Amino acid sequence: MNMKSPQLIAAAALAALGLTACSDNGHGLAAANGVCKPFTTTSASTAAATPANALPAAPMGDPSASLDDCLHRWGYALAASSDPANMVADATLAACSSELTGWNQQSLSSGTAGGGEAPSLVNGQTTNPLAEHYSFAQGRALFYVVQARAGHCGAPPLANGAPTYK
Repeated sequence: MNMKSPQLIAAAALAALGLTACSDNGHGLAAANGVCKPFTTTSASTAAATPANALPAAPMGDPSASLDDCLHRWGYALAASSDPANMVADATLAACSSELTGWNQQSLSSGTAGGGEAPSLVNGQTTNPLAEHYSFAQGRALFYVVQARAGHCGAPPLANGAPTYK
């Protein structure tokens, strides 16, 4: 045995370890367990089947709840597209523009959006409630698209090419 044999064995062992790290063993590009958010329904039996790690549903009367639900459903429905995630998120937001408009109208009619401009609590830049609603919707749409792709989450039921809300 020559002097290079131990070095070759060590190099081969490191290469083998490196290759096994690339195998799909439930990590990496495989589905991220527990990432998918279940779709809300009006059924009480569904609530009992909701996983413990699921995000809670938005409280009744929360003006952003219908927008969030729309973004969730459309984000998951469109996530299978081969387009970049930001483009899919833009399409998701476009599909939910009436829900965003409803949230903005509700804010304006309740007087909560009348405060004018103020510094954002996130980045300190001057903003207003309607701009913050839009920013929230953009971020949430992108999040749902990426979440659906990372978790290989199934789309909601579709009827006539649109997600259903049952």
